Amino acid sequence: MLLRWLTLNLYKTIMKTIDAQNRTLGRVATEAAMALMGKDTPQYIPNAFSGTHVTIINASKMKISEKKKEEKIYKRFTGYPSGLKERTMTQVLDKKGYTEILNIAIKKMLPDNRLRKEALKHLKVTN
Repeated sequence: MLLRWLTLNLYKTIMKTIDAQNRTLGRVATEAAMALMGKDTPQYIPNAFSGTHVTIINASKMKISEKKKEEKIYKRFTGYPSGLKERTMTQVLDKKGYTEILNIAIKKMLPDNRLRKEALKHLKVTN
């Protein structure tokens, strides 16, 4: 019980803003994922949410090469036989925009555990 109280009160709410203008997708996603996990603070605890709110601005001004837009493929499986759906980055950008590209990249960089859903709630991407 004492440990739970310590982990809940250890983190203060931190607001972090990341400017994505003239930066690559991977660099922005890595910085956001590290902040959401709390690894940029000295009080890092792997089993507790850090309490950091991350806002990414100027997402539409990111540097993404034309080759990556054409060749990067996003895959998802529906659960049915032969239900593999594939879309290129250009198709995702046309349909959902840069926010979806960043959300997918950051989601894949976070560890697949019970804290991922909580961390993604505190991510906001604006164009």
